[in-house]
Amino acid sequence: MAQTQAARTPGRGHVLVIGNEKGGSGKSTTALHIAVSLMSDGAKVATLDLDARQGTLSRYLENRAAYIKRKGVDLPMPIHTPVPISTLNERSAAEADERARLEAALEPAVSAADFVIVDTPGSDTHLSRLAHTWADSLLTPLNDSFIDLDLLARVDPDTLKVVRPSIYSEAVWKQRQIRAVQGGRPVDWIVMRNRLSALAARNKRDMSTVIEALSRRIGFRVAAGLSERVIYKELFLNGLTLLDLKRGGTGPSLTLSHVAARQEVRDLVAALNLPPLATESAPTDEPAPETTPEAPSPSAEAEAQPQSESPAEDAPEMEVATEGLRRTE
Repeated sequence: MAQTQAARTPGRGHVLVIGNEKGGSGKSTTALHIAVSLMSDGAKVATLDLDARQGTLSRYLENRAAYIKRKGVDLPMPIHTPVPISTLNERSAAEADERARLEAALEPAVSAADFVIVDTPGSDTHLSRLAHTWADSLLTPLNDSFIDLDLLARVDPDTLKVVRPSIYSEAVWKQRQIRAVQGGRPVDWIVMRNRLSALAARNKRDMSTVIEALSRRIGFRVAAGLSERVIYKELFLNGLTLLDLKRGGTGPSLTLSHVAARQEVRDLVAALNLPPLATESAPTDEPAPETTPEAPSPSAEAEAQPQSESPAEDAPEMEVATEGLRRTE
């Protein structure tokens, strides 16, 4: 059964939360690449950074704004808002303060943008839990290793059977229940296998087996993520993404490896099955490269649902004018 595309609520932006309690999974890099891809398709995008202490997404966008100013190039920018944690000492007061801060950032964002992308910290925080209840779609980047998978489930080392869901799966289930009680639509949870190796190693095969079994048990879809590439680290200092390369002469020369990586980004965005824009923009040609179900309880077995694979689309990129960075402190 094919995955149906998410429906758009009239007058409200679709909220995509990038969530994983483990740091170093590529959440901020993934968030910006998705944002630029959506903006290149003509969407208005807002981003929120809930990891105010580390602030990787905020720094990424600061670098991007500086690059635009320094080079005089025209690149799309989202409406960005960092949301810091409360400085109040008393727990209930701090949680109420953080709820107010998040709502103050999200309410105008969902009214002004087609998509709101929320980057969460790599730890369990009150702000992150609140953000999960706002999610229309939840994307969990997961490094392709059993160390990272342990956050989702405990696995028997001999049989590779899922023993039980782990802490993050339990946390997501709780937030989905809260959202359901509040009358929200079911959350579409996607687990993205990130930093994939090109080698057909045994670990890669075993991960596939376990993740597919776990997806049927606790109710998420599986998407292929981004391969391990040095280019992602190199692009950070200038705030660029793979989709920016050769747009207005930006970044390093485009190689075949970069072209393959950009297709991975397109495939990921397609796999999210985000709602279409109310008005679609007509595409323009890009320069050619120089080289050549409501979630069941995690303790219950869910009905097996075949996973759909989004076909690789080789459509040309779309050029859009810079929206300008409107940073809200």
